[in-house]
Amino acid sequence: MEKRDYYNVLGVPRGAAKDDIKAAYRKLALQYHPDRNKAPEASEKFKEISEAYAILSDDEKRGQYDQFGRQGVYEKYNQEDIFRGTDFDSVFRDLGIGGLGSIFERFFGGLGGGFGGFQGVGGFEGRELSRGDDLAYDLEIDFVEAAHGVAREI
Repeated sequence: MEKRDYYNVLGVPRGAAKDDIKAAYRKLALQYHPDRNKAPEASEKFKEISEAYAILSDDEKRGQYDQFGRQGVYEKYNQEDIFRGTDFDSVFRDLGIGGLGSIFERFFGGLGGGFGGFQGVGGFEGRELSRGDDLAYDLEIDFVEAAHGVAREI
């Protein structure tokens, strides 16, 4: 799938206000939300519009995007950083749609595994944690282990 311009993805002009970006995202997210739209392409479209919203709703990321394009964003931010701090919950709060953290975790592998920053961010701090969510462990491996693989018990 070819990556489109984030403004085109949301259908807003380059100078769009944050409220216009939020409204466009809300409309499209409701249309393509996988719980509402069972079309095969809906989940990919939902990911695309969520990424566009995460970039364009953040002044710093939007500035980076406006100046350097998509490549400039990905040179400065990793996938987790792109979504960190984005308040998806407030977009849908008045509709009674909550728990979007789980939908993003399903698509992007959850916070420690790829999508970025939902625990304690954007209204997800109240979600029930399962055993082990609060654990972290740093493990160092040497180059040979990294190159050939290694199994360790923690």
